[in-house]
Amino acid sequence: MAITKLEDGRWLADVEPIKGKRFRKRFKTKGEAQRFEATVRQRTIENPAWTPRPKDRRRLSELVTRWTLLHGHALTDADRRSLVLRKMAERMGDPIGSAVTGNIFTEYRARRLASGISGKTLNNELGYLRSLFNELHQLGEIDYPDPLAKVKAIKLQDRELTYLTRQQIEMLFRALREHCKTPHVEPVALVCLATGCRWGEAQGLTLDRVRDGAVQFVNTKSKRRRSVPIPPELEQRLHSHLRRYSKFSNCRDSFDFAVKMSGVALPRGQKSHVLRHTFASHFMMNGGNILSLQKILGHSSLTMTMRYAHLAPDFLQDVIRLGPLKDFRHFFDTTDFSTPAETLEA
Repeated sequence: MAITKLEDGRWLADVEPIKGKRFRKRFKTKGEAQRFEATVRQRTIENPAWTPRPKDRRRLSELVTRWTLLHGHALTDADRRSLVLRKMAERMGDPIGSAVTGNIFTEYRARRLASGISGKTLNNELGYLRSLFNELHQLGEIDYPDPLAKVKAIKLQDRELTYLTRQQIEMLFRALREHCKTPHVEPVALVCLATGCRWGEAQGLTLDRVRDGAVQFVNTKSKRRRSVPIPPELEQRLHSHLRRYSKFSNCRDSFDFAVKMSGVALPRGQKSHVLRHTFASHFMMNGGNILSLQKILGHSSLTMTMRYAHLAPDFLQDVIRLGPLKDFRHFFDTTDFSTPAETLEA
């Protein structure tokens, strides 16, 4: 690479200050070509952006390790999230991170879907992987953006939110007393039913968080502390229990077993969550306010809480009061279909 004179009398500056980055330009004079060469070499020294970085050849599993160290460790579900990402990398053949494309992921997703994995699980996996790339890019750990930015989540049918009737609540708590050996299950279930909290939030309560007629939830999904009132009788029972045992044990499996023994049929994946749905549903059916429910449940978005809005008494009455059949009640009389057509038109 040098400065050479061309046949037309001009001078060619052909400069490669670093391997892989080449600059070529023609000039009228040799001096201009020399100045161009000097400028290129100087800028390469002063500006690192002129120096191409070596291509990132790290595997997806290595990126998961870096993500866990730099960001993932601070998440509430750090271990679980990291395990899911490692399993994904393994199932995808542990490709080079910078070589991952939307096609690679959607082919992987199609195989998983065909094997019986639910769309909800696969949407979670897409979200986890996109979060990994975005976080590492934001931190400067990788120099390429999220390669899955244009991949769309699978559109899912809304799941039915099952809630317990009063009779089913009786059946469930009878089963808790008869089939659960651990003393912690019933108090935790009572907290969930009384406040609409998640099972883990109730299970994490300590004596100092049950006071002044309310329970204080701190290790929440939204990371926000919230206080929910409880009946005096429940407060007294929790005080008595926590003074004796100091904390609740992990008893979710025992609750799942009690649900099975109670004979109450529930959709898959809604065992412990059914108490949360039951509280929210009864709260709305008894005339509760949707904004109050959002704060009680700890939803960061009202969209989540709106799933229960249809249970409000006013909402249900409006269906009857404002629907088009309000003027045609005679349609419901199966003994009389003789109303003249002209009467209906009038």
